[in-house]
Amino acid sequence: MAWVQILQHLERPVLQPVSLRPVTCPRAPRSPHPRRKKRREHQNAGCRPLLAIMDKFGGAASGPTALFRNTKAAGAAIGGVKNMLLEWCRAMTRKYEHVDIQNFSSSWSSGMAFCALIHKFFPDAFDYAELDPTKRRHNFTLAFSTAEKLADCAQLLDVDDMVRLAVPDSKCVYTYIQELYRSLVQKGLVKTKKK
Repeated sequence: MAWVQILQHLERPVLQPVSLRPVTCPRAPRSPHPRRKKRREHQNAGCRPLLAIMDKFGGAASGPTALFRNTKAAGAAIGGVKNMLLEWCRAMTRKYEHVDIQNFSSSWSSGMAFCALIHKFFPDAFDYAELDPTKRRHNFTLAFSTAEKLADCAQLLDVDDMVRLAVPDSKCVYTYIQELYRSLVQKGLVKTKKK
């Protein structure tokens, strides 16, 4: 399962911390006049972080090769991880009634998909067959509180917001599912391939 390896990368930081030490701008002429010096320092303050980054990586053209050369490639990689996580959700909830996960927005609007995903890993926590898709508030509350209690998954979504919106925000749902997946991995309930 190659997609599991990609999901593991969600837990790792992508960027390395950069030390932003003060750097003087080389194009500004030195002036003995105090007023000009203050004005020049004020003007150069905005370019210091950029110059420090360029200094850190050896200049604009000679630094390390970027992970993605364009934003389309970056978007494709992120979209690939997103699609794999969506496919994982489908696989985990395939046999559950009232659940058909097609996206990270409308597919989660009744709360049944959240409940099914939690029930898959904690089947003794509640009786899924007793749930009603029309009782959205109850479904969201049950899913989020059970995930928080049993999986140590932070309750990133607010029940009131989920009930208020007819179609949940896809970025919010995606972020919550990422956190749930990470929590399940930490609990040892989702197996991932080791490198």
